[in-house]
Amino acid sequence: MMQIIPGMLLLITSAIGAVTSQASEIDLIVSADHVITMDSQHRQLDQGALAIDDGVIVAIDHKDIVSARYSARRTIAGENRLLMPGLINGHTHSAMVLFRGIADDLDLMEWLNDYIFPAEIRFVNESFVRVGTQLACLEMIKTGTTTFVDMYFHPKEIAGVVEACGMRAVIAAAVIEQQSGYAQNFDDAMQKAESFISEWKGRNPRITPAIAAHAPYTISPPNLRIIRERATALGVGVSIHLSESAAELAIVSERYGETSINLLEQIGFLSGPTIAAHVVVPTPSEVQILQRRQVGAIHNPTSNLKIAVGISPVPEMLAAGVNVGLGTDGAASNNDLDMWEEIKLAALIHKGRLLDPKVMPAISALEIATRTGAAAIGLDDQVGSLEVGKRADVIQLSLDAAHLTPRYDAVSHLVYAADSQDVRTVIVDGQVIMEERQVLTLNEVAIKRKAREIARAVSLTIHDRD
Repeated sequence: MMQIIPGMLLLITSAIGAVTSQASEIDLIVSADHVITMDSQHRQLDQGALAIDDGVIVAIDHKDIVSARYSARRTIAGENRLLMPGLINGHTHSAMVLFRGIADDLDLMEWLNDYIFPAEIRFVNESFVRVGTQLACLEMIKTGTTTFVDMYFHPKEIAGVVEACGMRAVIAAAVIEQQSGYAQNFDDAMQKAESFISEWKGRNPRITPAIAAHAPYTISPPNLRIIRERATALGVGVSIHLSESAAELAIVSERYGETSINLLEQIGFLSGPTIAAHVVVPTPSEVQILQRRQVGAIHNPTSNLKIAVGISPVPEMLAAGVNVGLGTDGAASNNDLDMWEEIKLAALIHKGRLLDPKVMPAISALEIATRTGAAAIGLDDQVGSLEVGKRADVIQLSLDAAHLTPRYDAVSHLVYAADSQDVRTVIVDGQVIMEERQVLTLNEVAIKRKAREIARAVSLTIHDRD
């Protein structure tokens, strides 16, 4: 049961915020008629407010109490609004928004080998990635995502965009054995990944560098070992597509006589922090491996359904104690970066798969997009819930719309009725990066113009091929 605590002190001050008779001056107070904390106790607060200072949540309480205790340099009103943690997109390829819709209704291997890999070799350069990432961040901010895990080429360009637009990201430099247009081979890709990590590790607290091993069918076991060894030496995690489809398992079995997860376990790849995208076809024993190794499994329901690879056994993994997150995948296979669609779909498809309406309740679907999603990517000490001491990554939604009227259960509305247009304000690290649907850190008109210019060149090539 969710605990609703109207007007009751939740967590008034941080360790630094000593009780005084005089109001403490802070950066920001943001209010709402309803606050969904998404903490481990699922606490909610009516007529609540957050006090934010230096990027950190310093208080959560009734708005009158917060206003009495703190004097804010800026306030954001919350009439008919809801506050909750920013959404966490646990797996995407941000720049691939520029390939949105170029190849649909195909199976995974045909889609990759006949369309995506050739297009990347031809078009993916620094400018492509920069503009694509800007467009993706614009889309994610407008839909309420505050943190994302990226796996793509030219990671320095991605990091530059994230730093400028104010989002939070785990940026995993893509490594693959074949020529990609970004790197000539595995050694070249690894050198570029290590250069990125050297330049960006510790540079900006909102940016966490990592290495992205594309998949067990595109990287051989000796090179997968090298990736883990170098990641460990550099003190970073690894992201990988894992157990995504029956086709993947057939390739890995034919080459190595094992399933993908068992293979990675045998070679020691799972010995360090790992974010595993998709995890559609794990065996029960492999689920136990994921739990034991504390691998974060990222559920991508729209992409997996569209490419027809199956449905990840998310309720089973959650029951086994696996940290499960939620992601959109790239817009070339989704075809958008809207996490509200993923949340609703995640709540529905498992009910249908298991013929059990109770198997994936609304709160569980919302958790994998927030708190457990943060745990899956190793950032739960910073984000994923509204708690004193955590970074202030917060979104404010309007409750005005007809599709949110009337309102009996806020969590139900968020999962089954809300959509991206309800997101009004986005705050990351205490900084307002969207206010009343106006993104403040990106030039929407210029970005869309540049994206259309790139798309014209891509479109001409597709037509030439046809």
